[in-house]
This record gives sequence, structure tokens and C-alpha cells, in this order.
Amino acid sequence: MAKTALKGNEVNTIGDLPAIGLSIGDYEFTKQDLGGLKLSDLKGKKVILNIFPSVDTSTCATSVRKFNEQAASLNNTTVVCVSKDLPFAIARFCGAEGIQNVEATSDFRTLEFARENGIEMIDGPLKGLDARSIIVLNEEGKVVHTELVPEIVDEPNYEAALKAL
Repeated sequence: MAKTALKGNEVNTIGDLPAIGLSIGDYEFTKQDLGGLKLSDLKGKKVILNIFPSVDTSTCATSVRKFNEQAASLNNTTVVCVSKDLPFAIARFCGAEGIQNVEATSDFRTLEFARENGIEMIDGPLKGLDARSIIVLNEEGKVVHTELVPEIVDEPNYEAALKAL
């Protein structure tokens, strides 16, 4: 079990983020059009998984915007934004914000993703949602960087995630 915080109050996750060098499962996320995006669809590409509680919060929205800006200049890299938000909310946000360079997805159908990768918050006011975290995968699908953001209201370390590529 790992720990993060929400405005200074400790929040526990169901486990720990995956270890560097391991592969994670072939999870399928739900895209805005309700179609699926499997991690195996991205084999051969570097992948940044930008994971957060909800696009309806300012920090989460900021992380999607910043990765959207940075993704435009990344070679052979896909940024997948993941939350438990319904695809309709994600589509509304992306449409209003002009988000086009990232895959904004939901893991509401894939509960095992958050559980098996130590991301699901198991207590606190956001219990059941994904903790703000980053998982970076290389072209072979192996984990090369992870971050569980210590304070949920803070942004992830974009520079560290991009450097890991």
C-alpha cells in the first residue's frame, strides 16, 4: 500500500506502482467515442500514462492541457490520459479545450487497471478513484518511470516523465 495526500490528509492506495523494468497488463481503456484503446495497440511506441482522479478538477485538467502541448513534439510517443470519468465528460472537456494530441480515456470499465497497478485510492473522500500518478512505458511495454504524486492537488513532474522517454 502506498500513500498520497489530499490537502494534507493521508490517503492510501490499494498497492504500489509497478516496478521499473516490469511489463504491465494489456489493459483496454474506453475512448471518447466509446471504442477501446488497448495498450497492445501502442506496442512499438513509448507511452506516458497520465493518471488522475477527474478531469473536472483544475489540477487534472491542467495535466491534460500540459501533456497535450508537449505531446505534439514527441516522436514515437503516445500520451494516454486515464481517469474514471465517463467518456462523455472527457469528450466534453477535450472538445472545449481543443485537446487533440493525447488519447483521453476512461478506465471505468477496467477496474483491474487501478487495482493491479496500485493506483486505486482505498480511503479518503476520493475513495475508488485513481490517484494522480504517471507510468512511462518504453517501446517494449516495460515500465521505465513511475510517480505517485505525494499531494493529489499538485501537478506531476512532467520533466521527469519526459526525461524517462
